[in-house]
Amino acid sequence: MAHWSDTQIEAAKAEGELAMRTEPRAAAVRYDPNAERVIVDLTNGATFAFPPRLAEFLSEADAEALADVEVAGAGFGLHWRSLDVDYTVAGLMHGMFGTKTSMREAARKAGSTSSAAKAAAARENGKKGGRPRNMG
Repeated sequence: MAHWSDTQIEAAKAEGELAMRTEPRAAAVRYDPNAERVIVDLTNGATFAFPPRLAEFLSEADAEALADVEVAGAGFGLHWRSLDVDYTVAGLMHGMFGTKTSMREAARKAGSTSSAAKAAAARENGKKGGRPRNMG
């Protein structure tokens, strides 16, 4: 068992108190099937919502499983019991809806998507000599 000094204990308490005052925490959470959103009421009175289709481990879940959500860890997390899935409130609010690998893959797919606007921008860049070289 690790032994903590009084200084380490006091520092940990101060860090915890700061987190309780400054980090986003959930007061309540629910799934709204009509809006297809997970709605998180925060302790500061604000509300945050997101579509579960964005979240790697929630995207294929049915409405019943999505509704089986609860606030966890003093409001710092959300837990879906029947899915055995956890997310941090801060992570979700920062757009972290999956693992680093899945987020990288989603970004790659988004970047490879074609559109008329992207094609026009590529043609304009081509007229100027193509993509600028990285000088860094």
